[in-house]
Amino acid sequence: MGQTSVAREQLRAYIERIERLEEEKKSISDDIRDVYAEAKGNGYDVKVMRQVVKLRKQEAHERQEQEAVLDLYKHALGMIPAPDYYEDGPDEGEGQA
Repeated sequence: MGQTSVAREQLRAYIERIERLEEEKKSISDDIRDVYAEAKGNGYDVKVMRQVVKLRKQEAHERQEQEAVLDLYKHALGMIPAPDYYEDGPDEGEGQA
């Protein structure tokens, strides 16, 4: 029976730690929300700020890859002009059999 009570106390300790951490997480989330509200009150675009925070978490090469693919998709959908390396058009022999 000793093992059962030890396991029960260990489980209780884990649950209580998780509960404390969840409360801390909620408090931090509230603080972050307050900072965004303050920024919005000063005229900043919170949606863009959230994107910048997300981008800053990425490695530079990951961010560059993502931006390149995004530009490619936007170009394919006619949302932006073609990059300079597309300006010359297809190679002369391309598409001919």
